[in-house]
Order: sequence, then structure tokens, then C-alpha cells
Amino acid sequence: LHKEYRRQRQMCIRDRLNSDTNRVYTVMHKSLKCDADEAKQWIKDRSAKLTFEAKEEKLMSFEWYLNNDETEATLIESFEDSDGLKQRFENLMAGPIVPEWSERFELKYMMVFGNVKKDVIELLSPFGATFHTFAGGFNHR
Repeated sequence: LHKEYRRQRQMCIRDRLNSDTNRVYTVMHKSLKCDADEAKQWIKDRSAKLTFEAKEEKLMSFEWYLNNDETEATLIESFEDSDGLKQRFENLMAGPIVPEWSERFELKYMMVFGNVKKDVIELLSPFGATFHTFAGGFNHR
């Protein structure tokens, strides 16, 4: 019985290893155009708050980071799938945040990871996004 259990467990692990998922991740790196304290306050009071309140079902995480000297910011988002990213982008463009964002940050680059549908590639390509497809690995969650 123990030998059979171990064999089934190994097969299960093997099935998850290098299994592609529908998850999509974005990394947007920006330089600050404003004071770091103003940027941090805006991130908490406006960007994170409005995104949280949008209650987008397929948005899994939305996290801002500042570098050590607080001159650059990185936003990392994760989505259940490509449709979640599309919804986030459409909500962003329809809301009040874009002009506020433009006053505080300059986009340096945007990277998108995962299997992204053609319509999302067409939406984000004008912003200089680069797209990276899954090659291998695993995720425990």
C-alpha cells in the first residue's frame, strides 16, 4: 500500500511540474516624477484603494514596490487569466487614475508573462509591452 501511495504521489507531482497555467502576470517599472512620500501616499490612497474597490474577480494580486533610493516604482499584478488582465486594463483606462498616474510616474517598461490572448496583445502593444510565454517550472499555489 505504501509503495502504491508513493507512486501516485510522484505522478501527481510530475503532473504539476512544468504544467502550464492560464495565470498571467504583469510587471510595470516606472520612474518617479514626484516626491517619494507623495507617490507612496497616492499608491495607498488612490491606486490600491480604487483597484481594490473595483472588485475585479480575476485580479489575484496588485502590489507596488519602491527601490531603495525611492526613485523608481514597480507594480506587479497577477491574474487568473488573460481576460482578467483585459478587464483590469479597460477599467484603468475608463477610470480617473490615468491622468493622476501620468503626473507621478514615467513608464520605463511593461512585461507580460503567460498565455495572453491576441486582443490583450493588441491592447498593450502600443504601450511598449513585451510578452513572454511559459517555458517551464511550477507554482505550489
